[in-house]
Amino acid sequence: MDTPVKSKREVYVALSGLMIAMLLAMLDNTIVGTAMPTIVGELGGLAHLSWVVTAYALATAVTTPVWAKIGDLYGRKGVFMVSIAVFLVGSALTGLAADMGQLIAFRALQGVGAGGLMVGAMAIIGDLVPPRERGRYQGLMAAIMPIAFIGGPLLGGYLTDNLSWRWAFYINIPLGIAALIVTWFTMDLPRVRREARIDWKGAGLLGVAISALTLLTSWGGNTYAWGSWQIIGLAVLAVVAGLLFVRVERRQVEPILSLDLFRNRSFTAATTLSFLTGFAMFGAVTYLPQFQQIVQGASATSSGLLLLPLMGGMLTMSLVGGQIVTRTGRYRWLLIGGSIAMTVGLVLLSTMGLGTTQLTSSLFMVVLGIGMGMLMQTTMLVVQNSVPMRDLGAASGAATLFRTVGGSLGVSLLGVFYTNQLQGTLSAHLGDAAGAQVAGGQITPAALAQLPAAVRDAFTAAVDNGVTTAFLAAGLVAVLAIGAALLVRETPLRGSTPPAEREPALAA
Repeated sequence: MDTPVKSKREVYVALSGLMIAMLLAMLDNTIVGTAMPTIVGELGGLAHLSWVVTAYALATAVTTPVWAKIGDLYGRKGVFMVSIAVFLVGSALTGLAADMGQLIAFRALQGVGAGGLMVGAMAIIGDLVPPRERGRYQGLMAAIMPIAFIGGPLLGGYLTDNLSWRWAFYINIPLGIAALIVTWFTMDLPRVRREARIDWKGAGLLGVAISALTLLTSWGGNTYAWGSWQIIGLAVLAVVAGLLFVRVERRQVEPILSLDLFRNRSFTAATTLSFLTGFAMFGAVTYLPQFQQIVQGASATSSGLLLLPLMGGMLTMSLVGGQIVTRTGRYRWLLIGGSIAMTVGLVLLSTMGLGTTQLTSSLFMVVLGIGMGMLMQTTMLVVQNSVPMRDLGAASGAATLFRTVGGSLGVSLLGVFYTNQLQGTLSAHLGDAAGAQVAGGQITPAALAQLPAAVRDAFTAAVDNGVTTAFLAAGLVAVLAIGAALLVRETPLRGSTPPAEREPALAA
């Protein structure tokens, strides 16, 4: 079934509401970072600091497939508006939090709403426009990501310094209300009501598996040693819950995530690409500032701006790639070229050293950004074009879920390479005892300048080795993306009649 044709004006007006909602979900991943020192100073609970971020990410990942399936069954417009409302309630309560426990709980509520915002926006684009023209609009949606990554830390710091850290959450309220108004009055979607039950058993098992995996990657090597009973127990729980989930889904009439979708080779390859893109993107965003601030001596306050070359490459190729797909209907070359560029960019970043200039590292980031920009929305396009319209939400949810889990694994697993290399280099330069002491200390870029020259040089070399080793590991993982891209079959996009040919038919 082709997507009903809508005018560009109708699509752009509706798209404005989707972009605001996507900005809300992505901004809250980044805006809280620069506000956290003030939040901890006021509320206390330094030991639970990581949970402020983990609770949000975990709730988003767990609820994404549930929101997607509910949208498939009962209609995406109403479900999308409910997710905005949940997010706004969570934002208001987070701003009112009186202690760290409340803050973490309300951040989790925000994450529940954010899961519906992201998958709902992507699925609604599938309702509004046919795949042939979808690349143009998904490219615009991709522009939200660099805005959130760069603007989030800057906005969070400004609000904290000039108003209060609570405004980092209150600012969501007027934006969310605007998104609700635009969605209610401008978004005309097909009314859907299918008589079916939500697969709560499958959703619960999937939630347990994702939670265990997320906690394993967040805590492993940080809160608990990788060989500890807590981490081993989480690994066993993730595997058992995953196997039970597969068993349950095979028997469900309306599964929360249909395993039949993975029988389509292009769908499986595209979701794998989503996972690997998330792995590379979040890993790069996490560890690049370490190199730029510690090794290259950049200011910590400009850490968001340091990622401009990466985000610029992503934004440019997302927009250009979307236009090319719309005009030609061909997308496979974007996946192959993007996976190659992403791999090359990661390998180039792994060659950085103590003498690498900011200009050189910026050029390497542009290459990586171009690769990720070619992949980000094209993988979603392939996923949506590979399934029937009735499964559009579930397919979009699967791609979003895989990208989220890939990002979580990327940050944690690359962190293992980074930490091991850092500690090994410090021990080689300073000895085991002194190296362990320096590695366990809180050394900021400002504090680094006050250390003795020998310690400063050793720590700089250790960060350099740690970051470049992490990027080399990411580059080796990214090679798998090239193989996944080659597996995608280029099939005609639904509703692929060029606009110039369609207008006379519509007039008739």
